[in-house]
Amino acid sequence: MWDYSEKVKQHFFNPNNAKVVEHANAKGDVGSISCGDALSLTLKVNPDTDVIEDAGFQTFGCGSAIASSSALTTIIIGKTLDEAKKVTNQEIADYLDGLPPEKMHCSVMGMEALEAAIADYRGETLDDHHEEGELICKCFAIDDVLIRKVVAENNLTTLEQVVNYTKAGGGCSSCHEKIELVLEDCLAQASAAPKAKPVARNIDVTTLPTSAQTQEQLDSELAIIHEVIDTARPAIQADGGDIEFVDFENDMLFITLRGACTGCGLAGMTVHGIESKISLKLKRSITVYPVQVEDKKEGAYHA
Repeated sequence: MWDYSEKVKQHFFNPNNAKVVEHANAKGDVGSISCGDALSLTLKVNPDTDVIEDAGFQTFGCGSAIASSSALTTIIIGKTLDEAKKVTNQEIADYLDGLPPEKMHCSVMGMEALEAAIADYRGETLDDHHEEGELICKCFAIDDVLIRKVVAENNLTTLEQVVNYTKAGGGCSSCHEKIELVLEDCLAQASAAPKAKPVARNIDVTTLPTSAQTQEQLDSELAIIHEVIDTARPAIQADGGDIEFVDFENDMLFITLRGACTGCGLAGMTVHGIESKISLKLKRSITVYPVQVEDKKEGAYHA
């Protein structure tokens, strides 16, 4: 049973703007009934001011799809097209006091419909993603272009999050490896920075300079780091691997990857995911190094 907020329930049982707008001059259709989710968004836009005077939706989907569509139309009425275009799927979720992680794709579908409706009003032709990008998920017709966009806009770092936000891989799961490759590339690009990572060889932690932060601050940051690692561990263990904390000094986090992670071509995705999450939580750039521990008592290990 999903944990829905009271506001989600309110917009599901009594949705706003569940209708086809009369004299609509903009329409956006996304999804398909065969895929399990479909949304049709109609808008009445003032041609002189570009203000959205009315909005309505029809959807074939779950309660979250109805609630998200209701929230979207409520948010955009009264905004100009340019203002409405800046509304994100996260704003829809926040308006509803949150959505279950597994239902975030409903808010993304609303953004796609709004983008299509605005393009329709302006006489623009949206690029067909499937002509530009590789079709990743055949079950739900999701390509790498959409996955990359959603990953970037929502700072996604795991396969599970991509499935929740796009539904890609939520059917037969045969495309999970392709999704992971796309995600790994996205994370690698996001992590790219002017500074070059040094190659660590036979590093002795006893020789590292002492941080100026207090012990209390360090303990707090270590707790956050362990929390991120512990949260990631179940998914890693489910694939036959494991991750272990080694040391943290001067914004350098040393970890050990074990089991199936050793030598895995997707290990880089795991490292980048951990790095991104910890950097976000600590609000500064943290560099993660996978190392092999030789003698933990002496504190020596190899990259």
